[in-house]
Amino acid sequence: MVNRIVLNETSYFGRGARKKLVDEIKSRGFHKILLVTDKALYDSRLVDKVTKVLEHNTIGYYLFDGIKPNPTVKNVQDGLLMANINNVDCIIAVGGGSVIDTAKAISIIMTNPEFNDVVSLEGVANTKNKGLPLIALPTTSGTAAEVTINYVITDETRTKKMVCVDTHDVPIVAIIDPDLMDGMPQGLAAATGMDALTHAMEGYITKAAWLVTDMFHINAMALIYKNLEKAANNKDQAAIEKMAYAQYIAGMGFSNVGLGIVHSMAHSLGAYFDTPHGVANAILLPHVMRYNGKVCPNLFRNMGYAFGLDMSNTSDEEAVEKVVSAITELSKKLNIPQTLREVNIPEEMIPTLAKQAINDACTPGNPRDVTVDDIINIYKEAY
Repeated sequence: MVNRIVLNETSYFGRGARKKLVDEIKSRGFHKILLVTDKALYDSRLVDKVTKVLEHNTIGYYLFDGIKPNPTVKNVQDGLLMANINNVDCIIAVGGGSVIDTAKAISIIMTNPEFNDVVSLEGVANTKNKGLPLIALPTTSGTAAEVTINYVITDETRTKKMVCVDTHDVPIVAIIDPDLMDGMPQGLAAATGMDALTHAMEGYITKAAWLVTDMFHINAMALIYKNLEKAANNKDQAAIEKMAYAQYIAGMGFSNVGLGIVHSMAHSLGAYFDTPHGVANAILLPHVMRYNGKVCPNLFRNMGYAFGLDMSNTSDEEAVEKVVSAITELSKKLNIPQTLREVNIPEEMIPTLAKQAINDACTPGNPRDVTVDDIINIYKEAY
C-alpha cells in the first residue's frame, strides 16, 4: 500500500509568530491582500493583533468579515465577489474553522472559476489549479483547518453540510500563534478543544490509519487530554500553547486518513440546527467510541495509555469503558452539554439526521461498518 501525506509548505509556531507574516508577504511578492475574518472577532479587536503587524509595515489589505459560524454558500460567494472586485493575489484568514474554511473555498474558486456555484466543490472536487495563495492564522484550538485538505460549507438550500476535500486548498503558510488564542471564552475553548480530541481519536481508529498518522494522533491525544481543562477553565498560558500545537498535530494526521461517524453525525446537527460543531462532537464522542470499541479494543488500550490511565490487567470491554469514561468526565469538567436534549434537538428529527449522516463523506472511514438504524440508535443513546 502507498500512503500519502499532504501538509503546508511552511508553518510557524510560537508566541509572536504572527510577525512572520511580513517576511512571507514580502518574499512572495504579494501586493493585494484579502483579510478574511468574522465580525465578532473583528469587533473584539483580536484581529488587531494581526492588522497592526500589517499596518506597521505599510502592508494594505481589503477586509471581508461577513462569515457566520457554520459558514454558508452565500458567505463564500460574498467573499469571492470582494476578492474578484479587488483583484487580490493573496488571502489571509484570521479566525477559527469557519473563517479558514470559507477562505479555502474562496481561494479554490479564484483559480478554478468553473466551481463558482460552490456546491460542485462537495466531496473530492476535480480542481486543476492550486488555490490562490492562502495564509492561515487560527484563533481557536480545534479544527486544524490551517493544515488540512478539508473544509466544510453549509448548503442552506439542501440543509446539508458539504465536506469538501482538495489537496489544492492547503494554506501555503500556517501561523500558529498562541497569543491569538488566549482570549477565547471558556465555552469556545472547551468546545474547540473537544473537536481536536475527536479528530485525534477518530483519526487514530479510522480504516486508513497507519504508522505516521498514528504518531500524530497519539501525541495529540496525550497533549489534549492533559492540557484542555487547564487551558479552557484556568486560562493557563502554557496549557493554551500546548493546545495550539496539539490541534495542529491532530490535523496533520486526520487530514490524511479521514474521520468517522462522530463527524458524520455532527455535520447533520450543524446543517439542520446550527449546533456548534465542537459541542456536537463532544456529545456524540463517547457513544460512538463505545460503538466502535467492539471492533478495535486494542486501540482503545493505546488511547488510555496516551491519556495516562492505568490500562494494565483490563479486559477489552474494560479498556473501552475506561477511555469512554475518561472523555465523558473531561467533557463534564468543561461544562459542555451531555445530551442532544440539552441543545434542543427534537427527538422526532433523529431519523432524518441519520439518513443524512449515513451519506456523509466521513462515514466510510469509520472502523466499524454502520447502517442507518445503527446511527439512529446512537443518536437515541445521546439524546
